[in-house]
Amino acid sequence: MKYDIHQSTAYSYASSVPVARHVVRMVPVDRPNQRVVASHFVVEPEPVEWTETRDFFGNKVVHIRIETPHKSFTVKTRARVEVDAPAAIAPDSGPSWEETREAADESLDLSALSPAHFLFASPVVPLSEPITSWTAESFPPGRPMLAACIDLMTRVFTDFTYDSRATDVSTPALEAFTMRRGVCQDFAHIMIAGLRGLGLPAAYVSGFLRTEPPPGKERLQGADATHAWVAVWCGEEIGWQGLDPTNDLLVATDHVVLAIGRDYTDVAPIGGVVFGSGKQKLNVEVDVIPLPAEPPAVSKP
Repeated sequence: MKYDIHQSTAYSYASSVPVARHVVRMVPVDRPNQRVVASHFVVEPEPVEWTETRDFFGNKVVHIRIETPHKSFTVKTRARVEVDAPAAIAPDSGPSWEETREAADESLDLSALSPAHFLFASPVVPLSEPITSWTAESFPPGRPMLAACIDLMTRVFTDFTYDSRATDVSTPALEAFTMRRGVCQDFAHIMIAGLRGLGLPAAYVSGFLRTEPPPGKERLQGADATHAWVAVWCGEEIGWQGLDPTNDLLVATDHVVLAIGRDYTDVAPIGGVVFGSGKQKLNVEVDVIPLPAEPPAVSKP
């Protein structure tokens, strides 16, 4: 699939902001099964300082400083991205979850996507006994890792209600778990907390969803904003697999990755410090538009 992505994030402030610093992760980069054909990124008002870096996990990070008094701040991204479907894997193939746990625990790899970085509690995903116990129901002895994770994903989708008013960006995973309500961020954090509680590696992924579904399919939940899902490590052969508990599906060509990290704090689309007073309003618009398939090349005799 090839997509044109139009993203706009706009903040409006109750009072004028004289100085602001922001850290922005809103530009996709090349990843396995994903290639960025072109991208363009702008902010308003114009910053006096602009620095682009890559963090440890390979995410593109833009540091900006604004010294023009302003009552609004806007980030716009335009990109064309190609997404390939990952190789089909039978859920019951591959190692058991116990074998996966042992392999992750013994891994000597310290590269960015080593399972070692995603085994332990992180800033907003502490280990939680209630979440771990609930998660363990999907992991009976000897069950293949991927099959168990898919079962867990389906249980999150079935047992929890998508409710954008129930939580906010600061809601702890245990609180959302207790309410059985929340949004994609909450569902990802709950799933990650449960997997890590069993000693299994799980990463937090932020990105975009295809805006309009293919003919005959339902529109995905979370398609109008930045979305979140989970990547689980299923052993050396199968590697990392994406699971979207908000929509109960394996990640394939409907998802575009923005950033990968241990939890939301590693991948937050926009962070920073604003010097001002009063409340602020946020408006996010995302369109991920599929482009028509190119006709196959015709060879001349």
